[in-house]
Amino acid sequence: MTTTTAAQRRAEAKTRFDAFLAACPSRKLLDRISDKWVVLVLCALSGGPHQAEAGNGGGPHPMRYSQLARMLAGVSQKMLTQTLRSLERDGLITRTVTPTVPVTVTYELTDLGRSLLGPVRGLKSWAETHMSTVLANREAYDARA
Repeated sequence: MTTTTAAQRRAEAKTRFDAFLAACPSRKLLDRISDKWVVLVLCALSGGPHQAEAGNGGGPHPMRYSQLARMLAGVSQKMLTQTLRSLERDGLITRTVTPTVPVTVTYELTDLGRSLLGPVRGLKSWAETHMSTVLANREAYDARA
């Protein structure tokens, strides 16, 4: 059995994408996909804000920028544009330009983006379900502090 140095173990771990290592690129991906706007854009493109919970079966469908902007209350134009570009760069969504007057641009989940829907929907649902408890805990904590 050969002995490996700490540096060799770190290098080997990097090839396995170990997010606990500071230099692992999966950390940047985790940062990206845990962003609130990313979660909400992916959920919106999956068929709407309550599609998965309601079981309406509408499924993923293309959406125009303006539809996304209306659905995501509070998102700035700059933030929505940055979010869509980053998701397209990572291969989670596609951007399709249709030469109409005016030009129509739609966004749609890729297979990779659809593979992320379970965890993302779960995170969104967990936040909505437990928000009252979290708010009560915050209030109790602040009262003690």
